[in-house]
Amino acid sequence: MKKVAVFVDVQNVFYTVKESFGCHFNYTAFWDEVTKGREVVQAFAYAIDRRDPKQMGFQQILRDIGFEVKLKPFIQRRDGSAKGDWDVGITLDMIELAPDIDVAVLASGDGDFDLVVSKLVDKYNVDVEVYGARKLTAASLVQAATRFVPIEGRLLLSK
Repeated sequence: MKKVAVFVDVQNVFYTVKESFGCHFNYTAFWDEVTKGREVVQAFAYAIDRRDPKQMGFQQILRDIGFEVKLKPFIQRRDGSAKGDWDVGITLDMIELAPDIDVAVLASGDGDFDLVVSKLVDKYNVDVEVYGARKLTAASLVQAATRFVPIEGRLLLSK
């Protein structure tokens, strides 16, 4: 049985699926698909903590599915812009777990991950499956992945 680790960039998935399809990502269907017949070593969902009750409920749903939810505080700048991404944290977790897994699943379309994906494939001989909204996933990330799976069909919650 292959060992898998799952990494979900919650903000990226939320916004790209919403923009592409006007609906939400089906985390349960995603979990079922990426873990079927595999031993789950670790599964992380990386999110921003706004202390919002609706968001906290969603985070509990992720935990109930099987994800460990990692939260980073939401930072509002003086100019009104916001900061809060998990790129470095996701990258570090992927590299740390690489020696212990056969497959890494990354749900994100962010091209910043192309380097870590290439590293896992080339140095650690880990297959990397990238799930992303087709039109909003960076071409460099698709090329670096062992397999690209477009988010569509059963991976979407109906409107």
